[in-house]
Amino acid sequence: MDPAGGASVASDIGGEGEKFAVGNIYSVKVITGDEFRGIVMAYDPIPNFVFFEEGTKPRPGHSKNARMVNANFITGLSYLGKTEDPLDTDNFSVDLNGLRAKEALAIRQAEADAERMGVGVTAEAQSIFDALSKTLPVQWENSDILVMKEVRVRSPYLSDCVFGGTDAANNRVKKVLELERRRLQLFGT
Repeated sequence: MDPAGGASVASDIGGEGEKFAVGNIYSVKVITGDEFRGIVMAYDPIPNFVFFEEGTKPRPGHSKNARMVNANFITGLSYLGKTEDPLDTDNFSVDLNGLRAKEALAIRQAEADAERMGVGVTAEAQSIFDALSKTLPVQWENSDILVMKEVRVRSPYLSDCVFGGTDAANNRVKKVLELERRRLQLFGT
C-alpha cells in the first residue's frame, strides 16, 4: 500500500519502464475512482508519473486530452494493446504556410510595437504618446512626438511645447494634449 492508500498494481508486462512504454494502451482506474482509457505518451520513473493521451487511438494534428498520473495512485490497470509510436512525427501534419503566416504577423506586430516605444523617454512621455495615438497619427522622432507628420511636441510635453504645422493642426494637438494630460492626471498643462 502506498502512502495515499492506493493499492499496488501487479502486471505481467514487466518492470515499470516496460509497463509504461510509449504506445502502450491501458484502461486505467485511479484512487479517486476516475477511469479512462489512454495511450502512454511518456513515463518519468523518478517522480513515478505516467503521461497518457486519452483514447485508444493517437490523433495526430487534433487537440488532445492528456492526463498526468502518479503511478502510485493507479488502482486498476488493464493492458489493451499497443499502438504505433504516437510520437512519430511522420504521423503529424503541419501547415507550414499557416505557421509562416503566423510568424510574419508576429514579426510585423513586434516591429509596429517597437515603433510605438520611445527610446530614452520617461514613462510619462510614453503615456502621453500612447494617449495621443488613440486619436491622432503619431510617431516618435528621437524624444519628440511628431503628430500628423507636421506638429512636434517636445519634452516636457506640455501645451506650450507644441510647435509647427498649420495653426489649426497646432491648436488641435494642443487641445488633445491638454485633454489627455487631464485624463491621465498629469498636471502642468
